[in-house]
Formats: sequence, C-alpha cells, structure tokens
Amino acid sequence: MQHTETILVLDFGSQYTQLIGRRVRELGVYSEIHPFSFSLDNIRAMKPAGIILSGGPSSVYEDDAPKPDFALFDLGIPILGICYGLQLISEKFGGKVDAAALREYGKADLQIDNHDDLFGGLKSSTTVWMSHGDSLSKMPEDFECIAHSDNAPICAVRNKAKNIFGIQFHPEVVHTPDGKKILSNFLFNVCKAKGNWTPASFVEQSIKEIREKVGTAHVLCALSGGVDSSVLAVLLHKAIGDQLHCVHINNGLMRKNESEQVVATFRDHFRMPLTYVDATDAFLTELAGVYDPEKKRKIIGRVFIEVFEKEAKALRGNVAFLAQGTLYPDVIESVSFKGPSVTIKSHHNVGGLPEKMNFKLIEPFRELFKDEVREIGKILGVPDDFIGRHPFPGPGLAVRVLSDITKEKLDLLREADAVFIDELKKTNLYDKIWQAFVVLLPVRSVGVMGDGRTYQNAVALRAVTSVDGMTADWARIPMDVLAQISSRITNELRGINRVVYDISSKPPATIEWE
Repeated sequence: MQHTETILVLDFGSQYTQLIGRRVRELGVYSEIHPFSFSLDNIRAMKPAGIILSGGPSSVYEDDAPKPDFALFDLGIPILGICYGLQLISEKFGGKVDAAALREYGKADLQIDNHDDLFGGLKSSTTVWMSHGDSLSKMPEDFECIAHSDNAPICAVRNKAKNIFGIQFHPEVVHTPDGKKILSNFLFNVCKAKGNWTPASFVEQSIKEIREKVGTAHVLCALSGGVDSSVLAVLLHKAIGDQLHCVHINNGLMRKNESEQVVATFRDHFRMPLTYVDATDAFLTELAGVYDPEKKRKIIGRVFIEVFEKEAKALRGNVAFLAQGTLYPDVIESVSFKGPSVTIKSHHNVGGLPEKMNFKLIEPFRELFKDEVREIGKILGVPDDFIGRHPFPGPGLAVRVLSDITKEKLDLLREADAVFIDELKKTNLYDKIWQAFVVLLPVRSVGVMGDGRTYQNAVALRAVTSVDGMTADWARIPMDVLAQISSRITNELRGINRVVYDISSKPPATIEWE
C-alpha cells in the first residue's frame, strides 16, 4: 500500500522496536519496521519523512555489531537515534562510546538543556527509562548536548543543520511519561509530518486498492471466525461484493462450537454467501503421529491450500485470489531482523503455505497491528463480540496439544478451554485479558479422586495482557478465580487431574507454547 508519508524504523535488535512503530502510528503517522541492513536504494525508493534507529543489545565497538549503511546519514532525511541508535550516530560523527562506569536500567531523571525542537513543551526535568551498558564519553563533531542525567552527561544530542538527533533513553515505553510528546516533536517539529494516517483512511484506501487489484476476478476468503478473518471478510465484501467467496473450513482444530457460530453469524447477520467444509478427517489423518510444531504448521498450511483449491474449482467464476488476515507482527516474527538470529516461528499465515499454489495472495492487514484491525472492524460495523475475541492461532489447537494429535486429545482440550473462557467471562475478566487458553501438556501425573489413584493428563492455563502481541505479561487472575477454574476442569472433565498456571512473560517466552 502506498502512503503519503512514512517513518522508517530500522531495527537493531531492541525488544522495544515494535513499540516504536506503534507509537508513531498512534500519533497519526504511518511507520514501517525494517532490518538494520535495509539498503540505501530501498530507503531512497521509500522516501521516508524521517528515520528512527532503534536500540539494541550490541555495543558499537564490537566486531560483529550490527551497522547500517552509514551513507543514510547523508540523505538529508531527519534521523532520531534511540540508545544504540545514538551510539551509531556518535561513531559516524567522531564521538566516543565506552562501557559506562555504572550500567543503567530503569528510571532516571533527565535534565533538559534545550527546548527548541525535540524537547519543546516539556518541563526542565522529566522521568525517562534507561536500558544501556554503554554511554557517550565524547561528543560527536558538530553536535551539541541538549539533555543530561546524573549518570549520562551526554544523554541527548543534536546536529540542527543536518536534523540528526540522538537520545540515550527509550521514549517508546510507558515508563517514559513524556516519551510520546518527544516522538511527536520529532515527527511534527523536525520531520514536518502531517499526521494523516488513521484506520478510517486505511479502510478507504484499502477498498480502492482491492478493487483495482482484483478487477473482475473472484476472491476466496478463508473465514476462520477470528478477529482478523472476520474483519477481512467484511472489508472485502464492501470492496467487491459478490466477487467474494467465503469458505469456512472446519479442520477439527477449532474451539468448542466455533464452526457453528461462524456459519450462523456470517450467513444470518452479514448475509454473506458462505461455504462450509468439514475437513476434519483430512487434517487429522495428515497430522497423525506428528510431534514437531513446525511440521504441524507446514502440514496444516499444505492441507489448507489443497482443500481451498478443491473448493475454488467447484465455484463458478475466475477465482484468482486467496485473501488472508496476515498481521504485521506475523510478518515481523517470521523474518529474522537480527542478522544471524533465527526465526522465532513460522506463522501459519506467512510461513505455512506451500511455494507453489494457484492463487495470488491478498493481505490487506499485512501492515497492521491487532488493535488497528479491531478499530477497522468497528468502522465497518463488525459486532463487538467478534471484535473483542481473543486471538486464535492459524494452526488452531494443533499447537496447544504438545504431542501428537488425536481426536480424543483435541476433544479434551476443547472442553477444558471452554471452561476456562466461561469462567473468565463470568468474572468479567475476559475483556481485560489479551489472550487466554489451555495447553494440553505431554505429561501425566498421579492424582487421587475419591478413594482411587488416578494417572491422568496435566493442563496449563495461559493468560496474558498485551497491546499488540509483540510483548506480553502474564495476567494476574485472582487466586479464587484460578481455584474455581481448576476445580471445574478436574471435576467436570474425565482425563485431567492437574492444572498449572503459566507465569511467563514475552520475552523470554512466546505467548503460545508451540
């Protein structure tokens, strides 16, 4: 999608990089995140209004430290370096970076020495979030210091003539209360951005681009019933009407009664033609005996396309496109941004599809975060109970059974998951949690029921709070609620005698277990 103005965020491995991109968008300016190695030709072609260099775990003086093409500093584009980004600016312009005498993690008091541009509208002192082991010991040439802290005498610098700024702290995190104002100053005072990117403008532009791309062809939409595919189906229907064919495939890996709800909602509420396919046997046959989560994903992607191609042939008209609800975090996590690092996991919407397939892809949400899709859903009139649904992975329950897949395991997990969600809704916790689900663990444990000994399955409850799924914290569900959930699962379901609660954050863990 073409955007009138873009802020380019170059990623040097910071855990906060995605937050930078989100904060920029929240301020009404479109942003894109690319690896630090993004070429100069690509940057020129993008014509960004400004460039932000992220933080990162490396030290600029290390031999294998990630470095951009330093010629980007000569493009005449405003630049803001954050933490490691500041240190790159220092290296380029003859400053000096050393290991700090005192490593600094946490809140610090920033003293502002100049309020002209980056710190316009701020008081003389503000709280900022530090996360660094290195600091500047010598000012880069032709730069001036515009803020300092007790532990970092050179905490923010600028070269006004070149419109290059560097800061040692992280304005993108909530722990820097004035961080959004600082980013806003960079966008609007320095980059002269207009701030005309909104979910509403995205809808308008998407409808136009979908119509142009599709022409007279027809589009198949994989309608799982989750937030992304539901909003996608409504957007496509608004754009191309009867050229859209929604297909809901029951792969046997759905939540309890999910397929029935999807069919009823889209046929009755939205009046969309919808083909329902029960392909449970095809998926479970292929998944039999498979333990490896990446293999599960690849198999599900392959069978998914095989079923779709069969349905496409049965439909009249020129079905040339497959629409998917791929999101930006899916794309980011499926690409290695940190040089030698490995992909976290291949997402079903990104890495699970075979290379050869007879469809061209339409992915209107490829540049969006989950909450942006929810905003678009509201604009399009998608019911709240769909917009507010917790995310559900493309491979479904296959990646929540941490062993080989059988119908019996899936049925047991489905029931346990339904109990968990039911209790969260009863206690008004569901809407306060980003994602909640049950994982069937590959272990059995000894238990006692009545006077007898049991040897049954253990399950883990997983519930997290998040904004966009890129980072997440475990949800503090009250103990009495957890107790009730555990009691119901072990009493109502034959086959589970132990319930544990996952208190891992992301990072270091991912939200899903596989």
